[in-house]
Amino acid sequence: MKLLILALKNITRHRLRSLLTMAGVAAGMFLFTAVETTQHSLAKVTQASADDTTLIVYRENRFCPATSRLPEHYLPTIRRIEGVREVIPIQIAVNNCGASLDVITFRGVPAEDLRKYNPDLVVIAGSYENWIKRSDAALVGETFAQRRGLKIGDKFEAVGINVHVAGIIKSKESQDNNVAYVHLPFLQQASNIGLGTVTQFNVKVASSDLLDPIAKAIDETFRSDSQPTVTRPEKAFFAETAKQMIELIDFTRWLGLGAVAAVLGLVANAVLLIVRARVKETAILQTLGFSRLQIASLVSFEGILLGLLGGAIGVISAYLFFHWQSFTLGNEGLTLAITPSPTILLKGLLVALLLGLLASLYPAWRTSRQPVVQSLSQ
Repeated sequence: MKLLILALKNITRHRLRSLLTMAGVAAGMFLFTAVETTQHSLAKVTQASADDTTLIVYRENRFCPATSRLPEHYLPTIRRIEGVREVIPIQIAVNNCGASLDVITFRGVPAEDLRKYNPDLVVIAGSYENWIKRSDAALVGETFAQRRGLKIGDKFEAVGINVHVAGIIKSKESQDNNVAYVHLPFLQQASNIGLGTVTQFNVKVASSDLLDPIAKAIDETFRSDSQPTVTRPEKAFFAETAKQMIELIDFTRWLGLGAVAAVLGLVANAVLLIVRARVKETAILQTLGFSRLQIASLVSFEGILLGLLGGAIGVISAYLFFHWQSFTLGNEGLTLAITPSPTILLKGLLVALLLGLLASLYPAWRTSRQPVVQSLSQ
């Protein structure tokens, strides 16, 4: 503990150099945390788990919602398949089918079926009843409303569709927090596709074990129809459909590795400069009885403190940034909410600690091996 306090005092003696080093570390760890947050958010919506019970029924060989058209009369047929718990037809309209940072997604659903299909939806402002009563009303996801600055009673227009905000909703599903739910007949007419046609069907099955058998049964039922289907689990559908966005996010991993390398080099350089400027001081400490291990520990503590303090600033800043800004990525009508996680926060702090330790190992070893007489003569 005494060595740790001494290391802290040594850092504060040269405030400008220490602050500049910590600022550089903070910038690198901010970038690392941003990349890890994006990767973590993507993993949550693409990696299958035992709790997954949702299937997406889409038009075969179609990707963008504008090209996927299925007859609404498929609904009762899908409901009759054994193991199907709930089905809801959805018409989707988006302002951009490609990868984009600002995607506006409308989901047209039967008003009477939405709450039954998704009981986890919570109206945090406005009311569900007001949405049902008004044909051009919209239930706007919390993140969507925050990003657009929308409140109850506002009107907004996108994709040629004008809607009235009747409620703001919140859900544990990130997709629901980033879309606007409207009445299915209203969106069908506003999108000029006509009544009776939808983009997809969302199907909830009794258990995750039934996902593949029911998906095959649905596709086999409509295989010879004029509008054949392809049915996949929701997360597999996201991974397959949003390939462009996933490839873009995968590339950011290299940015994260670059940030880690930059932090490692920055802290190592700073510690080397510190020990070179304190050669005589280190020799005096040795003459006072400090062992080589204690000298090496002192230098290591200084590197760890620089890495940890600067890393904490960068990691916490990135966490708060994504918490307040509510960034989303969209592709093919799907939205990915980039949400901060306490797990990533702890991981970033641990990485900063390890980088500070690794960066100080060589300077610590070099300082502890320096002969006392040679150090005093410099």
